[in-house]
Amino acid sequence: MAERPLDRTRMGDQPALTSSRGLSWLILGGLLTLVSLGVLVPMAVQRMQPTAVPGTAAVVVGVLYVCMLIARFATPPGRLRLTLLAVDMLAIGFVSLLAVLLVAERATLA
Repeated sequence: MAERPLDRTRMGDQPALTSSRGLSWLILGGLLTLVSLGVLVPMAVQRMQPTAVPGTAAVVVGVLYVCMLIARFATPPGRLRLTLLAVDMLAIGFVSLLAVLLVAERATLA
């Protein structure tokens, strides 16, 4: 079966998703983690309701970033590494957003 030619305009063929070493993913993931923790930690310190949500989300975000570091240095270069880094970064954003929405929803009910 013939392989299709590389099309740089196709999202799946972008260098950041196919041949990157993963450093850009770590930098952007670190920035997202810092922003997320900058929101979640004060919420946890102020004991915003539901009390366990911001603290738990902050720990999960930290663990997900450590998983990004492990994936970067433990997997061979290629699409698998970049996919793992992308999924971890999306998970950091999802967990942070979900925690903030849960706390905000609770604040509107109080």
